[in-house]
Amino acid sequence: MSSIFTKIINGEIPGYKVAEDDDFIAILDVNPNAKGHTLCIPKQEINKIFDMEEALYTDLMKFSRKVAKAIEKTVDCKRIGVAVVGLEVPHVHVHLIPLHDMDDMRFQRKVSFTKEEFESLATAISANL
Repeated sequence: MSSIFTKIINGEIPGYKVAEDDDFIAILDVNPNAKGHTLCIPKQEINKIFDMEEALYTDLMKFSRKVAKAIEKTVDCKRIGVAVVGLEVPHVHVHLIPLHDMDDMRFQRKVSFTKEEFESLATAISANL
């Protein structure tokens, strides 16, 4: 069965796309730790990050760096945190989280946005790529 990310990649369900190339997509997390929390996802459905071919893994990190730089230009923060957890969705994804303090990385403090706020933020980050 396809993961929720595969369904977003295939256009079966909506997502707030920030960036995309042939191999990866970046979307805003709909349950974000902080404003600008973005997920970088390989289009190939792979369960565990260290099961990825080395070249694809390296390319995912390069793609994530590019997106992180755009988030940093868009969202006020001290830095962009990176996390790969992978327990909630069995499809590799890199969390890019704008940080103000360590609690932003704990996945316990969440923020909410309207559809319009998500769309506006996705557009703003995309413009900074």
